[in-house]
Amino acid sequence: MQASRLKNFSRNCQRSKRFIRAFATEQRPTDKDHWKTDRVNAYVGHSFPDFIEGWNRTVYRKVGYGLASSAFLTGALTAATCDSLLATTSIPSALLTMMTAGYFYIGENDIKQSQHAIRRNYPVIGNLRYVLETIRPELRQYIVESDDDGKPFNRMQRAEVYQRAKNVDATLPFGTRKNLYADNVEWACHSMWPKHIPLENARHTIGTESWGCKQPYSASILNVSAMSYGAISENAILSLNAGAFYGNFYHNTGEGGVSTFHRKNGGDLVWNIGTGYFGCGIGSGADRKFDADMFKATLNDANGQIKMIEIKISQGAKPGHGGLLPKNKITKEIADARKLPFPPEGDCHSPSSHSAFSNPEELVQFVAMLRELSDGLPIGIKMCVGNPSEVAALCKAMVNANTGVDFITVDGAEGGTGAAPQEFSDNLGLPLEEGLVTVRNLLVGSGLKDKVKIIASGKVSNGFSLVKNLALGADICNSARGFMLSLGCIQALKCNTNRCPTGIATTKKELMHGLDPEDKAARVYNFHKKTVESACELVGAMGHESVNSVTGCDIMRRVHNNDVKTLDECFPLVEVGCLVSGNAPERLQAIWDQDSKKR
Repeated sequence: MQASRLKNFSRNCQRSKRFIRAFATEQRPTDKDHWKTDRVNAYVGHSFPDFIEGWNRTVYRKVGYGLASSAFLTGALTAATCDSLLATTSIPSALLTMMTAGYFYIGENDIKQSQHAIRRNYPVIGNLRYVLETIRPELRQYIVESDDDGKPFNRMQRAEVYQRAKNVDATLPFGTRKNLYADNVEWACHSMWPKHIPLENARHTIGTESWGCKQPYSASILNVSAMSYGAISENAILSLNAGAFYGNFYHNTGEGGVSTFHRKNGGDLVWNIGTGYFGCGIGSGADRKFDADMFKATLNDANGQIKMIEIKISQGAKPGHGGLLPKNKITKEIADARKLPFPPEGDCHSPSSHSAFSNPEELVQFVAMLRELSDGLPIGIKMCVGNPSEVAALCKAMVNANTGVDFITVDGAEGGTGAAPQEFSDNLGLPLEEGLVTVRNLLVGSGLKDKVKIIASGKVSNGFSLVKNLALGADICNSARGFMLSLGCIQALKCNTNRCPTGIATTKKELMHGLDPEDKAARVYNFHKKTVESACELVGAMGHESVNSVTGCDIMRRVHNNDVKTLDECFPLVEVGCLVSGNAPERLQAIWDQDSKKR
């Protein structure tokens, strides 16, 4: 026996020498971070087999038979050691039997189905892939991501909204968590002589009286952006509108029409009219047409709650793309809000473009008609800026007609929606900063900025983001996701599934039951009040006596390393009327002249 052990030991030593010699003579990569693991594995192999790759239908059945045998033996042992016949149904035996039955039920269904190759090849355990995919957002949000890397809103931004909505302490201990020396970090320039700005002064009047606006509206600098009933629940609508009523700011209806839930609590409304003309149109699909009588009927039903009207040209998350509400999701309340027949006759389509106008001149005429039909309400448009020359064409049409829109809502490409094609969200439209500055410079250069107000919409969640938009040329701001967070949104990223766990972006009664409108209305009010107060304090710290006095010189940005610029240096201002006189900066003038050549 001793001789046999020595012989085996000698043989193993020879094998080790051959392995070391072969591995040493291999030409290995010089970069230590890029070892070719397949070459190493060719010699050393795996100490343990890959459990997942080793699993197959045969192994699945062997494990199943093992579970069945264990269940049988457990039952038999229990029966043999107990006097009572009922003991054969003991808890261990019953649990093993149930587990075995469930195991085979899942596994056989996985093998029979043909839609998922992973489940078919790896019965039972292949389902883990789909389980982990389902909870991936929650795992990332609560375990993986740090305070400042969550998307689209990081943990610090969300926490700030939650704290303000709940009216709890939102102060920061032990200093900033931000790296102030990173690229694109921004800060405001404070003054040695700060001022106090009362909350009631944080407003801006919208409406051009010389263009026929008889009912100018004094808007808060922060308001609820467009979110349609149907995209968000009735309880969410009730909460947002009640909060708007308490806080004296407006609630944009979204293109889904003015519902009974928008009217119940009496908050100010901005009626968003999209390509489907919901609440003011007839017909179906691409054939829907504006109807003046229905338009006036909706205004009358609102009993004066509608303070402004916004024509939706496009939105940031999916510019140039119409919406679709399937027939089976159209409830009686949604049909009433959109002035659709019920029971529905088919799916509800929103065309990609308007049928009431097809060029800037016709748009200006349509605006004038709505202003007359509404007895002089402010009329504006909402758009995600795409081709700047088309915005220039609209400015020219307003200059030539000496009338036009009272406001332009600039929606950034980073804006959100319940559901959008990924290519549209990721690859179309100007981000808010570039879109906002483009509209500002075209309005200033054409001499229209004093008549046409700018509303900025896109990731506004705190006082600084609001102030920065004012510095870039906005007069007021809208926020959608910020107010959703104030309602309790946890950024579960399930808006497009109708399974929103907080009851906000869903029409399911059992889910929206968790959202109490009375409680959430107070949170909406608190978030608005605290955020506007924060903006006023920032502007006052910068030495201004009015929120309308902020300029790009008040905000600085670290462009790269030690290269720091003001926003005015990043996005230079233009002189009033410079486009009309032909003295605008070369690129902007080219955009203006390009449209002239086309026309």
